[in-house]
Amino acid sequence: MVAFAGFELPLHYPGGIREEHRAVRKVAGLFDVSHMGEFEIRGPDALALVQYLTANDASALKPGRAQYSLLLNDRGGIVDDLLVYRLALGAFLLVVNAANRVKDREWILSHVGNFDAELTDRSDDYALLALQGPRADEVLAPLTDVDLGSLPGFAFARGRVLGVDALIARTGYTGEDGFELYVSGPRAEELWEGVLDAGSGLGTVPAGLGARDALRLEMGYALYGSDLDEEHSALEAGLGWVVKPGKGEFVGCRALAVERERGSTWRLAGIRLAERGFPRPGHEVVSDGHVVGVVTSGTLSPSVGAGIALAYLPTALARPGSRLALRVRGRDLAGEVVRLPFYRGGSRKG
Repeated sequence: MVAFAGFELPLHYPGGIREEHRAVRKVAGLFDVSHMGEFEIRGPDALALVQYLTANDASALKPGRAQYSLLLNDRGGIVDDLLVYRLALGAFLLVVNAANRVKDREWILSHVGNFDAELTDRSDDYALLALQGPRADEVLAPLTDVDLGSLPGFAFARGRVLGVDALIARTGYTGEDGFELYVSGPRAEELWEGVLDAGSGLGTVPAGLGARDALRLEMGYALYGSDLDEEHSALEAGLGWVVKPGKGEFVGCRALAVERERGSTWRLAGIRLAERGFPRPGHEVVSDGHVVGVVTSGTLSPSVGAGIALAYLPTALARPGSRLALRVRGRDLAGEVVRLPFYRGGSRKG
């Protein structure tokens, strides 16, 4: 167990990180991610508020659909990354990072006064379980009254799982197919036990933060506080595909327009080691003997079989094929910038 954002979270269970990682890639793993924050925004101007505060185009969402998005500051830096669920025409659910819950709430509330909309922090009401893996639908289908086959990626429906009311979303953070189950806190334990019991015959296991971190990094998914922050812009973080300038005015759009025109100085890039090594955050990135960056996330990838890392690099060095090194325990280990994701065998839909 480890302390994080006021919670005690499981780093791994008795089987260990590698077993959990393997289960998610081959069958399914169940994560307890109830520490995430959940905000509901409702009212006649709910869409207008979400459009103004987030970088993606929420107007493209029909009720029952979700999207990955960003909260930005006026400089285009990332206040947080989040999922936006459209519950109804005038209602949204924003799922934010636990460590940013208070900051995000205050940021949103500082803008609510200009809109006919209301923010409700529902974080203490929700528990969140994530069943992830290529056989997740096989585990969950017999337990729910929702037709999982009708749910494409980034879609959700309300239904029951083992008799427990739930919002069932085909979303996740591992690169595998799977579902995130939003339920009331008091029912979470029985649902956790029931899903694990039902999936045990296939090899479903409980999985912790250690496996989750390696799984998301193999997919090149950035982690707030490590790879994303307010000092680096959405474009520098490689998340320009999330930013929809054509939708109209939103926080940070003007700064990003200037950056698009001038070009970004830095870029978050993926590095794969050609030599055996275990990259860690803080390791220096070296090119021609000069330190050009610092690892923000790194691990020895079980799926890829090599050391992998993310780091902000000068744009000219961030292109795939650039050769550089990571300074690990005083040794410069040869590596190369590669196109993300590091692992391309995931079963994720959408």
